[in-house]
Amino acid sequence: MYGLHQGVHHFQSFDQIQSLPKILSKRKIATGIIGKKHVGPADVYPFDFAHTEENNSIMQVGRNITKIKILVREFLAKSKKDPFFLYVAFHDPHRCGHTNPEYGQFCEKFGNGEPGMGLIKDWSPIYYQPDEITPPDLPYFIPFTRAAQEDVAAQFTTMSRLDQGVGLIMKELQSAGVDGSTLVIYTSDNGIPFPSGRTNLYDPGLSEPMLIHSPLHRKRQGKVTYSMTSLLDVTPTILDWFGIEKPSQLTGRSLLPLLTDEPEEDRPIFASHTNHEVTMYYPMRAVRTKRYKLIHNLNYKMPFPIDQDFFISQTFQDMLNRTRNKEPLNWYKTLQNYYYRPEWELFDLRLDPEEYYNVANKKSYKKIFDDLKTQLWQWQNATNDPWLCAPGAVLENTGEFKLHPACLSAGYFNDDLY
Repeated sequence: MYGLHQGVHHFQSFDQIQSLPKILSKRKIATGIIGKKHVGPADVYPFDFAHTEENNSIMQVGRNITKIKILVREFLAKSKKDPFFLYVAFHDPHRCGHTNPEYGQFCEKFGNGEPGMGLIKDWSPIYYQPDEITPPDLPYFIPFTRAAQEDVAAQFTTMSRLDQGVGLIMKELQSAGVDGSTLVIYTSDNGIPFPSGRTNLYDPGLSEPMLIHSPLHRKRQGKVTYSMTSLLDVTPTILDWFGIEKPSQLTGRSLLPLLTDEPEEDRPIFASHTNHEVTMYYPMRAVRTKRYKLIHNLNYKMPFPIDQDFFISQTFQDMLNRTRNKEPLNWYKTLQNYYYRPEWELFDLRLDPEEYYNVANKKSYKKIFDDLKTQLWQWQNATNDPWLCAPGAVLENTGEFKLHPACLSAGYFNDDLY
C-alpha cells in the first residue's frame, strides 16, 4: 500500500495490526530482521533481533553482504536451533544517488575496494558493459538508449552483490545445522525501479522473483509452478509452516501445497497501491488472472507521480530531456500517456503481454470487463477498502446507512442540504 513509512503524520500501519512478528512471538518463535525496514510503527513490528536503518547505516546492513553474513550467524547462534523466523531485506535493488551520491547512482561502487569506496571482503564484483545490454537483456519497458543501458549495467552489478549475499546466508544455515529444517523464501517487495516498474500495477511493477525451498517437500524440487501467487500469500505460508492457524482477515493462502501439486483452477490475484511516498498519492486497484488484467486508476485525472530515486536516475532524466527536445524516446510509450492514464485499463495478456492496448472500452471484452470489475469490487469490499466507492462517490457509514454502508454520489443529496 505504501513505501517508506513516516510517523510524523502516521503514514504507516494502524496501531492495532497483528503483524507476523507479533503472531510468531506469541508462539515463542524467535524473530529477526536484518536490512531494510520500511514499515512502522516500531511497536507493531517488534523483532527480537533487529539490525535495520533504524539503528544502523543502511549501507552496512542492507548492502554489505559480509556484515549481513555476520549478523545472520549471530542471530542463528542466539536462536540455538529453536524455531525462528529471520527476515533479511537486501537494499541492493534500490538506487541510492539521492541518499549516498558518493557511491554512485546505483551504489555499484560501494565496497569494491576503490579509493573511498571501502571493501566488502566477501564480494567479488561482476561488471557489465553497457554496449552489451541490448534486447532482450534490455526489456521492452525500458528505453533503448545509452543512458538506460548504463543504468541497467550498474543495476546488474549491484544485483550480483545481492546474489552472492544470498549464497552466504545459505552457507550460514548449513554451518548452523539448520538447513535441513528451514523453509527459505526468496522474493521482492516490488518490481524493478524503472519506467512501468516499481509504483506501477503494470506487470513490470507486479512481477517479482519467487523461489521457495523446503527440505520437507521433495516431490517438486526444481520445478516451476504456473499458479497465480501474491505477496499476500507469504504470511499464510509462514504460518502454515509453523502450524499456526491463519487469521480470518488475511485474504492470501499458503503456498506450501504448490510444493506437492499444481492446482488446476485459475485463481485471480489482487493488487493495490495508494502511496509510495507521502507526496505520491495515486491510488490504484487491480485484479489479474492468467490471461487478463484490470486496473482501476482512481486518481486518473491527475498525472502519475514519479518517485524521487527514479526521478533523478539518468534513464528518466534522459527521457525528460528527449521529450523537451522532441527527440525519439526509443520507448514503447510517451511521457504524456505515461503520466495521464484512463480510469480503467483492461489488457488481454495472451495477445498483448506488453500491456500496450487498453481494451476496456471494446464491446468484445465487455463481459470480461464486467466480470473482473465485480471481482475487484468484491475484494475491496471484503478488505474494507476505504477507496471502495472512489472516484465517483464516497462510502457512507453513518445515519440511515449505519447498518448498510452505501456509495453515495453528490447527486444523492438535495440541493437545499448545501
